[in-house]
Amino acid sequence: MTEGYEILSAKEYLGRLIIIGEDRSGDNQVVIYVITGRSPSSQARRLEMKLGGIWVNPIEEEVLKEGNIDLLVYPPILLSRGIAVSNGKQTVDIKACFEQSQNPKEILNSSLCHWAYEPDAPTFTPRISGCILPGKKAALSLIKRAPDGSSIKSYYDIPLIPGKGKMIATYEGANIDPLPSFSGEPIDVEIKEKSPEETAKAIYNALEPLESKKDFRVAVACIFSKNPGSDQYDISIINRHEKI
Repeated sequence: MTEGYEILSAKEYLGRLIIIGEDRSGDNQVVIYVITGRSPSSQARRLEMKLGGIWVNPIEEEVLKEGNIDLLVYPPILLSRGIAVSNGKQTVDIKACFEQSQNPKEILNSSLCHWAYEPDAPTFTPRISGCILPGKKAALSLIKRAPDGSSIKSYYDIPLIPGKGKMIATYEGANIDPLPSFSGEPIDVEIKEKSPEETAKAIYNALEPLESKKDFRVAVACIFSKNPGSDQYDISIINRHEKI
């Protein structure tokens, strides 16, 4: 079933999110990346435009050091011959593979072949990744831990349809320990907004916690692109600490 962003409101903690799709006009391919975090080190971050994409950077260096910096600071979105997106440093490898194929699922398969889930026991956070190539071609990937400790790797071709998107997250949504990993196919969502600013705001507002619940929001980034692989990008970023 296709939903608006109500699915975000219904879950207490989804972790990191990726949505790939197309705006209602069909003119723009859309990539959305969301950070939510429970720990002080996860909260002490912001999204910034630099070095050919969007990077997660610290706002409080000392607080950030309380966590695993290797997992907390990375480029979630890189722009070159397409759009690469992920919840970790694997984004660099996805971008590096853009010249190898015009098939987005093949690019993810090749670039992620040496990657596993994150080494943050006991949670073992999944690695979520995606890419969009010229010609309206897109894919998503999920790498999560199997009961025996190996990696389960799933790849999904994503059809780009006006007003539709597909979402994956790191977690299922329950705020319990250890956090249950996302499972099943990417979730259908509607992309109703006409601009990245409206989209980022709608996502950020949908993640607002219920009364008496903790606010886990950290940042939202949204890209509209008429031609991934070119310089035609319209980007909006919301950082929670800048709204306070």
